[in-house]
Amino acid sequence: MITVLGIGPGSPELRLQGTENLLQQATLVIGSKRQLAGFDIPAEKQLVLPKLALLKKVLVEQYDQKVVLLASGDPLLYGIGSWTLRQFGPDDVTIIPGISSIQYMFHQVGLAMNDAYFTSSHGRIPDFDFLLAHKTIGMVTDEVIGPYQIAQEVVHRHQKRAIYIGEQLSYPEECISQFQPEAVPDKKYKMNVVIITNA
Repeated sequence: MITVLGIGPGSPELRLQGTENLLQQATLVIGSKRQLAGFDIPAEKQLVLPKLALLKKVLVEQYDQKVVLLASGDPLLYGIGSWTLRQFGPDDVTIIPGISSIQYMFHQVGLAMNDAYFTSSHGRIPDFDFLLAHKTIGMVTDEVIGPYQIAQEVVHRHQKRAIYIGEQLSYPEECISQFQPEAVPDKKYKMNVVIITNA
């Protein structure tokens, strides 16, 4: 059985109750180095997340074991939970939800999520005409299409918007900024979420 465990945006205080019990019962825990470092897991039970083709092979080989696959944020909000369900089906996969970084960010800036559109720019080029037709958008971004590039798309369409940028959310280094689109700095951002809403 495969359990995809949502571990929230980062802070241990934001993990759901029962997380530690699942990890103690697991025969194998798979996650990124950063994810694994956040838990006290014996080295022999850890596997650093490999590429997806190899991950599928490992999961097939460990089919009769209790495998926990760590997922930052919520596994089904642009997380590895969707991939796991596609590969193995809902009968063989248990998804444990977590607090997503987008959800956390909305709460930190005091914005309602009602009717908001959630998306990601990880490894994809968003349809900005479609996105910016929405009143409020929450995005997980990557290094190619990040806060500055998103802001430029807003400027290009002459929209009056407020842009919130959250970096290192829930970590001690957390930084949340608000800008007008034309004022968003062109720089590197760390582990960030962007919210675009009407000014």
